[in-house]
Amino acid sequence: MNSLISVDSVIAAGLAVGLASIGPGVGQGIAAGQAVEGIARQPEAEGKIQDNRKRKILNTIRNSEELQGGAIQRLEKARARLRKVEREADQFRVNGYSEIEREKLNLIKSTYKTLEELENYKNETIRFDHQRAVQQVRQQVFQQVLKGARGTLNSSLNKELHLRTISENIDTFEAMAEITD
Repeated sequence: MNSLISVDSVIAAGLAVGLASIGPGVGQGIAAGQAVEGIARQPEAEGKIQDNRKRKILNTIRNSEELQGGAIQRLEKARARLRKVEREADQFRVNGYSEIEREKLNLIKSTYKTLEELENYKNETIRFDHQRAVQQVRQQVFQQVLKGARGTLNSSLNKELHLRTISENIDTFEAMAEITD
């Protein structure tokens, strides 16, 4: 019975690590959404908003490292309990309980496989959230540039000013494309 509790502790620690890694991804998505909203409301404050967004992302990363540290501590405790159970299992094996040992090994293998799958899922989630946030920012910037160009073109400017404005908007768009790449 104690060995099942220890195995459950290892599984719980693995789940804690996986769930703790989802939070930073969500936080980055929220930070990116707020940055885009701020830029949409005040385009002239774009630099300041991006600096704030960078700070939020750094804070999110620091937070995720703290959560990871706590999860690793819990995982180490679970591993210590697992080692204790392994020692007890060795005693059972000496006494002829090899079936219990086989079940324990299967549970350990299953737990490590689950931990690995959770780690892969965490990494995929973080990568996906980051890509999504970058794509949203790109789309918002592109829409703002196009909106500005459309508004300028629709105004009653002479041809020379039209050409200069179009050239400036193209330069701005190219600069934004280079920044986001």
